[in-house]
Amino acid sequence: MLNVSNLLEQIKQNPYRENTVCAPHTGVVNFAEIKSGDAVHGPEGQWKEKQGTALLTLTRERNAKTICAPEKGVIDKVYSEYENGFVESGCPLVTIRHHLTRDEVESIILKQSLYLFLAPERAKYYFVPEVEAKLRAASDPGSVLIHNGQELFIMSRMKRELPLYYSGPEGVIYAKYFKTNDNVDVDAPLIGVCPEEELPNIKEVIMRVQTEWQENS
Repeated sequence: MLNVSNLLEQIKQNPYRENTVCAPHTGVVNFAEIKSGDAVHGPEGQWKEKQGTALLTLTRERNAKTICAPEKGVIDKVYSEYENGFVESGCPLVTIRHHLTRDEVESIILKQSLYLFLAPERAKYYFVPEVEAKLRAASDPGSVLIHNGQELFIMSRMKRELPLYYSGPEGVIYAKYFKTNDNVDVDAPLIGVCPEEELPNIKEVIMRVQTEWQENS
């Protein structure tokens, strides 16, 4: 099993993620008044209805589209050589350095340390009623034990429902990665499973993240 304490220390040494904003389609680039070191914010509001910081406009066939920052961070690089130039789809335009949040650090640790059971095809997934009831009654993560070959999900696709059996190591359901009634892409994680003997270690590290991680204001 991965040494989760070491993983947390590695993240602390480099608590950032580089996010490169690329051209979504062809067009002529005109950058906003931004430069390296400027702070930017991503979409805000209850439904993310407020756009993030404007980074540039991309004009195609006289239609100008504003490209905004996808998340909070600091501008690391502006590809200013493309100013007033025509670019192809996928061309890198701005790089943002994002300081990881507490929730993002927890997600990284869990996805690297748990056994991820993946969706075999694009569909909607539901826990079987027995497991759903146990999860609803559980007071904390790690209360519901599952084993290899257990009927765990109902897979719903194109008006047909099929049982889906768990294949993997015995353990407890520690993380759930899908939303009820939402389609899940093929190979996307459905749940993260933790062996019972590793549960105290996982909980200890997650508690450290919750108490020690400094959010970037």
